[in-house]
Amino acid sequence: MASDSLRDLVSAQAGGSNLPLRPKKATSEGVEGRSPKSSKQLKNKSQSTHNTLDVQSEANGATATSADRSMSSLIQLPDFIVKRNELFDELKRKHDAEVLQKVKPVIDVVLDLGNDKNGFPRPAMPVAAKAWESTPGSFLRHVDKDISNDVVVAKVDGKELWDLDRPLERGCRVSYIPFTSPEGRNVFWHSSAHVLGEAAECQYDCLLSHGPPVEQGFFYDMAIAGGQVVKESDWAPLESRASRFFKEKQPFDRLHVSIPDLKTMFGYSKYKMYYIDNLLPPEGSTVYRCGSLVDLCLGPHIQNTSKIKAFQIMKNSSCYFRGDKDDDSLQRIYGVAFPDKKQMTEHKKFLEEAAKRDHRRLGIEQELFFFNDMSPGSAFLLPHGTRIFNALQKLLRSEYQKREYSEVQSPNMYDSDLWKKSGHWQHYSEDMFVLDVEKKKWALKPMNCPGHCVMFSHRERSYRELPLRMADFGVLHRNEASGALNGMTRVRKFQQDDTHIFCTQDQITEEIEGLFDFLKCIYGLFGFPFRLKLSTRPEKFLGDIETWNIAESKLKDALNSFTASGGGQWELNEGDGAFYGPKIDITISDALRRDWQCATIQLDFQLPQNFSLEYMTGETSAKPKPSAADEARTDDAAAELKAPGPGRARPVMIHRAIIGSFERFMAILTEHFAGKWPFWISPRQILIIPVMPAVNDYVLEVQELFKSQRMYVDIDLSGNTMQKKIRTGQLQQYNFIFVVGAQEKETRSVNIRNRDVQETQAKGELVPLDEAIKKLKALKKERRLMNAI
Repeated sequence: MASDSLRDLVSAQAGGSNLPLRPKKATSEGVEGRSPKSSKQLKNKSQSTHNTLDVQSEANGATATSADRSMSSLIQLPDFIVKRNELFDELKRKHDAEVLQKVKPVIDVVLDLGNDKNGFPRPAMPVAAKAWESTPGSFLRHVDKDISNDVVVAKVDGKELWDLDRPLERGCRVSYIPFTSPEGRNVFWHSSAHVLGEAAECQYDCLLSHGPPVEQGFFYDMAIAGGQVVKESDWAPLESRASRFFKEKQPFDRLHVSIPDLKTMFGYSKYKMYYIDNLLPPEGSTVYRCGSLVDLCLGPHIQNTSKIKAFQIMKNSSCYFRGDKDDDSLQRIYGVAFPDKKQMTEHKKFLEEAAKRDHRRLGIEQELFFFNDMSPGSAFLLPHGTRIFNALQKLLRSEYQKREYSEVQSPNMYDSDLWKKSGHWQHYSEDMFVLDVEKKKWALKPMNCPGHCVMFSHRERSYRELPLRMADFGVLHRNEASGALNGMTRVRKFQQDDTHIFCTQDQITEEIEGLFDFLKCIYGLFGFPFRLKLSTRPEKFLGDIETWNIAESKLKDALNSFTASGGGQWELNEGDGAFYGPKIDITISDALRRDWQCATIQLDFQLPQNFSLEYMTGETSAKPKPSAADEARTDDAAAELKAPGPGRARPVMIHRAIIGSFERFMAILTEHFAGKWPFWISPRQILIIPVMPAVNDYVLEVQELFKSQRMYVDIDLSGNTMQKKIRTGQLQQYNFIFVVGAQEKETRSVNIRNRDVQETQAKGELVPLDEAIKKLKALKKERRLMNAI
């Protein structure tokens, strides 16, 4: 598959925000409870004496000054914190004075309050507002409490998340984001991470690295002097400090700071200086203050700390700065927080259930796969795991035949010249496994698209061949940071249901509609509901705007058609497309209502140009004019590319995957089904248990009959008691257990115990052998979700 947008290729959260770091190298080693291998001295930390602040929080929760925003007690803060905060206060006073002098014209602001409880849009609400004075939070007094109580942050014009207390600067449309939305949770957990950072600075006098929101909460990385390691006994004091911060209603103050002032502000920390020197634009960046913490951060944040009602440290681990094992060893603290204590209780129950379903545990228990340090990030699929893999591949191949896909195989490694031509070498080489072959650089392929372009161009193509749907199950390798590896969900070696569709512009809508039908077919088999999100042209893009507009219009037509046919509403994600074309991201929801992105549909106009892909149109009239994208290319390699000649045209390329990585999808399925596999994909379908040795011959006969129908059938002829054999089979999640005795042998029948029907566990249902074969054949062929015959 094609790599995502350039921003996605080179971004990672840093500096307590979503500042870009470098491709996938910002991830920690993430070894829970492990002490750092080495504790490098914090050379740039000042050996400061401590300052004492006697602080009083204001009873009414109004914005506090430098001295009274910290804990309501006697606090000793090191000099580097005091000086940092004094500079912030000085710059904030200047900024506030400048804002006070600004002209504050009346602006047109409309509140978009979303849908009501019945799913119908609420009417838009115009409000009186002034630039540089009115804030999104000030409008909440006009909004019903059932909406305002859950608001975390605002969004301006459907694009930019905006602090509730940040003055608006222009006329706009304001919507409100609740905690229940992914964006709202991320903002809430990001703000909670800042509170954790504040508590950690007060407790350890540490140097903070970065603290982003993650899937189930947030974390903060820090360097503690003397190589001190965070212990579980530290958690309660940290939580106690945080709880006092919540009561103080500490506001989150935003301030844009120049690079010189940032270097003065954070000169004590080599970690912050790394972010400033390597990641920030020349004009500087924003910082946020929360209590005694001032940190580099793009924001936005919640209004104040009183919104956080439940907060808990979940675990700690060691990690490496920038995810680089050769860099400093840091301490990482994980936490989670909620605006309601009831939500914390529900979250703990969720974690308990998720732990029971963890694919890493079930994968070992069911002997599906394992990992070994001889090849980190590469799963060893055992026979039972391979059965699941093969069942998924067989399903996809059957659909490929129905949908006229052509399966191909392409090389596993290529000369770097191919990757330079495709553009991946410039943006993605750090994530490739690079080899030296005959004095040249080669790389194992991390995606199939360049190879498929070579396959398309190896001979003349006609419009009659389009759409050409090229499917490839080839092995891919990506050089993920070791700290990013996570069971089967993040690996270095994987296979995916990768397909590239070469088509004309007129065929785009029909092809996308076909892919939606494909999604319904595959996800429906597993009981996955899914959502669609259209991401449009980003600020930095390749190609001409006219081509982008046409592509986005065709995608919208296909999405609207899908909605009209009962497929559900789709979302618009403006400005988040890949740099080479718009895309549709597909998110599925599992049994625990967790969201997973597996499928993606991406339009690509760039690779066909890079590889000069053409097809014969059948027309021989006037020579077509070159597109603006062709004319705009100025680099040396691109200068050699020419617009297609008379009677020829450039195809559009559609990158698509339905299940994505087989390994990741298997992990999702393991947790979705909690190891209780549907019969058609189950690696353990039938277990036959004899009541007595005298019927062992019948047991063997029954096994062969069902094996001849391509079913996975095991027998237990061990000396264990029958009850122990049955219990073992139940724990191993066999779909059906056949108990066979003299009566079954005499009547040529089987006594069937259905894993999912409790009534059959004490004594199964007696079913004639021929009928059992017929019913189980149908259950497998129809790929039914329910384990019922």
